[in-house]
Amino acid sequence: MVQLGLVVAQYDKHGAVIEEMEHGAYEAAADNDAEIVASIDVPGSYDTPLAADRLARRSDVDAVAVLGAIISGDTDHDQVIGNAAAQGLTDVSLDRDTPVTLGIIGPGMSQDEAEARTDKGASAVRSAIELATELEQ
Repeated sequence: MVQLGLVVAQYDKHGAVIEEMEHGAYEAAADNDAEIVASIDVPGSYDTPLAADRLARRSDVDAVAVLGAIISGDTDHDQVIGNAAAQGLTDVSLDRDTPVTLGIIGPGMSQDEAEARTDKGASAVRSAIELATELEQ
């Protein structure tokens, strides 16, 4: 059984996008004979790399899935956040030799687009399971 860590960025301008993504993540784990053994909530997507690193260090975590939503604003700040989070998570994966999957939707999307992409929580968990299984062999 694959054991996962889950990082959930709580920032969501409007609605329940993150809540739906997290629910989908837990369902995907259960449906794929995996278990989320630890979860860390962080304020926003920019904050996810440190939490992912903490989980990737744990001996009982085979892979880490990271969830978040970056909604467009009036500036390019969403692009900065998205790029920083993606690079930070890539660094964690390589530094810890542990799969870290990117389930952060956005940047550059509206609230409606975010609501249409809540399935990415489940997708990030399935990818983490597949990577952990493949790399274990």
